[in-house]
Amino acid sequence: MSVPAIQTALQQMQIMKAEVAAPAAAKVNLNVQPGVEQAQKGGFAGELKSSIERINSLQQASAATTTAFQLGDPNVSLNQVMVDKQKAGLAFEMGVQVRNKLVSAYKDIMNMQV
Repeated sequence: MSVPAIQTALQQMQIMKAEVAAPAAAKVNLNVQPGVEQAQKGGFAGELKSSIERINSLQQASAATTTAFQLGDPNVSLNQVMVDKQKAGLAFEMGVQVRNKLVSAYKDIMNMQV
């Protein structure tokens, strides 16, 4: 994966984080774009951590809707369960791919001669 592709993936993660944090960010400061302030504070490590937390929350939500459906909750439909499972699965796969690219980049850097 090239550097622009990694930057695109990071931007998508920031957009997803901004969508979740948009109500809180709107209350705090209306002049700053959602997610920009968080990215400046935490840097790459903060973004990576928040992305992993987002993946975890999607998986937990998927498990909760699956359990609710299995228990016969009338407010949970099969469509909702399937969509939540797909979201969690795609987020996990994206996380695995980002991890693989980071490990590959780390190995490339470590093999460079100085």
